[in-house]
Amino acid sequence: MPQPKPPRPTLAALWTDGLGRASIRSVQVLAVAALVVVLLWAITRVPLVLIPVTLALILASAISPLVHFLARRHWPQALAVAASFLAILIVFGGVVTGVVFLIRAEAKELAVRFTNGIQQLHEFLNNGPVKVSDAELNNARDSIQRFFTNGSIGAEALSGARTVGEIFAGVVLMVVILFFFLKDGAKIRGFFIGFMPAQHQPTAHRALERSAHVLGGYVRGTALVALTDAVIVGVALLILHVPLALPLAVFVFIGGFIPIIGATVAGLLAVAVALVSNGPVAAIVVLAVIVGVNQLEHHVLQPAFMGRVLSIHGLAIVLSLAAGTMLAGIVGALLAVPVTAVSWTIIKTWMGRDEVEGSSPA
Repeated sequence: MPQPKPPRPTLAALWTDGLGRASIRSVQVLAVAALVVVLLWAITRVPLVLIPVTLALILASAISPLVHFLARRHWPQALAVAASFLAILIVFGGVVTGVVFLIRAEAKELAVRFTNGIQQLHEFLNNGPVKVSDAELNNARDSIQRFFTNGSIGAEALSGARTVGEIFAGVVLMVVILFFFLKDGAKIRGFFIGFMPAQHQPTAHRALERSAHVLGGYVRGTALVALTDAVIVGVALLILHVPLALPLAVFVFIGGFIPIIGATVAGLLAVAVALVSNGPVAAIVVLAVIVGVNQLEHHVLQPAFMGRVLSIHGLAIVLSLAAGTMLAGIVGALLAVPVTAVSWTIIKTWMGRDEVEGSSPA
């Protein structure tokens, strides 16, 4: 007698076994990934808005403790915001003005040292261990001149002028947004959270509060690390009588806000100035100081000032720097680490992992 055929699985049964559940989860992951890609594409189409908003948000997180400090001293909210805002503007304006005046004051001495340094470098290349002939130097110089005198320089100049205009507009927009973030930050946050379901609003408030804590701690910790680097390098340059010591120290401070590569690039600029103006011995000493400062930063300063705030692996920092640089150049490199840290903080808060980590013993 023939055996009856087993019943064919229903459509519902196909999606309830292991493979069906894995397929559903894969489709969900692909849908979320597509949504993230579309959002990133849309956001990167308006960098003139995105970048000022992000910078203003980071600065507001760093400055808000000063506003709260003044408010606790019975300052009116508007006056506390205005005082903090003006203090930041005065500090940044004073730094920029001081750098400009220092460069102008030492320009003549630097020009004389530059001429002498070029002559010493020329003699060293002609007579050093790796001899470079005048013909090879002339070929290199001609190549550089052709690069700067080709037909694309005019277009580059026009593009540069447009970029300067965009930067100015972005700075003005950032200043305006920063003022309103400091003044009405709680109202703005409550407005956006109000669109979420009521059961998720407490978690969203907690995630934003901890993100603001992470951003503020990152900016203040980075500023302390960068200031330490700048002071050490600046003192070394002053001892060696390298021209533009203070402006170069300011560049080291600014470069410290780009992790891993910023301070190194600024330090190499100091090495180049020392090489041209003071000779190879001074350049080697400055290079040794830069290497020592980098080791101090990575092994002592960053773990002490930012280890507990960021809580992200070094590999994540490197990958975020690479992605940020590809998407938005130098500004992307500047914003990559704080954006990654905030994203990770939001994910941990939403998944409840922050409470587990917070309850563990230190």
